[in-house]
Amino acid sequence: MNHRQLDIVQWINQHGRQSIQAIASAFDVTVQTIRSDVRLLHEKGLVLRSHGEVVPFPNRENISFTQRQIHNAAGKERIAQQCLERITDHQSVFLGSGSTVAELAKVLHHKQGLHVMTPNLHAARIISQHTDGELTVAGGRVRKRDQDVVGADAVKFFQRYRADVGVFSVSAIDKQGVLYDFTDDDINALEAIVDNCHYRILVVDSTKFERSSRCVWTRLSDIDCIITDRPLAPYLQSKIASLGVEIVVG
Repeated sequence: MNHRQLDIVQWINQHGRQSIQAIASAFDVTVQTIRSDVRLLHEKGLVLRSHGEVVPFPNRENISFTQRQIHNAAGKERIAQQCLERITDHQSVFLGSGSTVAELAKVLHHKQGLHVMTPNLHAARIISQHTDGELTVAGGRVRKRDQDVVGADAVKFFQRYRADVGVFSVSAIDKQGVLYDFTDDDINALEAIVDNCHYRILVVDSTKFERSSRCVWTRLSDIDCIITDRPLAPYLQSKIASLGVEIVVG
């Protein structure tokens, strides 16, 4: 799958039922190209086709981790480098779920003596290969497609500890600066991270801005720093800055 096809899935999930022509216009490609894209996405179970229109797949929470991992990969690498600069040796660090957070795990070996605590099995797998520091992994119910521990197990995990730094992501930020994620489980885990760490870093790549999702999280003012890969629209930057949140562009 290419980046346009991943964008189409996200766009359909956000905007709902759309005609082939509307999708072609939105992505500035031919109808024939969109038909080919939609055929592939339908075969993969990411969208449905219905009488010449494209419909979000029922109960689709998110595209798979592997697909998200390659989506804006360069931007996520820059975010990870900026985030690394805000972590010092011998700190305790919460890592939340998501592909952007997992990207940070790849560079944490540059720091000494970290104690990383996470329900993110992708991140845990990477950090387990580091010879230095400590790793504590949540146990419990696993969301297989994303390979992270979710629900009450993840919440209780974060509540058992206190961390110097918490790093986490969300699925969307709308024009008013409202944060969103896909499920109540995701929101509850975010709450637990924020409540139990000293310095809170939201890592979110530029494809998540000016979008919305299913579940609302209203604690933008509790975040200390947002790290992204492209400058924000002026109105959104002003909104976030007015809450005292530092904005860093990688």
